[in-house]
Amino acid sequence: MKILCLNGPNLNRLGKREPSIYGLETLEDVTRSLTKYGEASNVVVECKQSNHEGELIDWLHLAEEEQVDGVILNPGAYTHTSYAIRDAISSISIPVIEVHISNIHSRETFRHQSVLAAVCQGQICGLGTFGYTLALETFLHRRKGES
Repeated sequence: MKILCLNGPNLNRLGKREPSIYGLETLEDVTRSLTKYGEASNVVVECKQSNHEGELIDWLHLAEEEQVDGVILNPGAYTHTSYAIRDAISSISIPVIEVHISNIHSRETFRHQSVLAAVCQGQICGLGTFGYTLALETFLHRRKGES
């Protein structure tokens, strides 16, 4: 099984950006933890980050060509604005789980709406960086035929 984890804008600033909201873990910490969890479950996890919408879209398209089994996506602020990423998710047959470190529904009003949620398999938010592990665990359960 191969899982792609994509992180959007400003997630390269984890550990530095608003630690009271996002915590002190860096993106490298998250990547290392998720990759290690994947290895223990016989899953290859590839993590990428970009501050550029088009690059995220290209990676989503490429994921289908590379026969990735699932995508964990933290789209950052693109959650609320990117119909282009929404269309990219709709254009592929790979399941995508949307992940947010903070609870977007308890923050500023503009963060409450995700334009991506309707085309994703699910959304995990407000559980810190553990949300990434939960998304990976969801793919593992589905591989086993569980709901």
